[in-house]
Amino acid sequence: MTTRNRAILLALLASFLVAACNTVKGVGRDIESVGQAGSDAIH
Repeated sequence: MTTRNRAILLALLASFLVAACNTVKGVGRDIESVGQAGSDAIH
């Protein structure tokens, strides 16, 4: 594998990891807002 191919592969992997992290953050925020809405409805 050439150095250029490795650099491209690493860049692709990094972009996938960043996208996955943002997705997980979004799901966490959604769950948190649902929990907050449920808590507000109870009180």
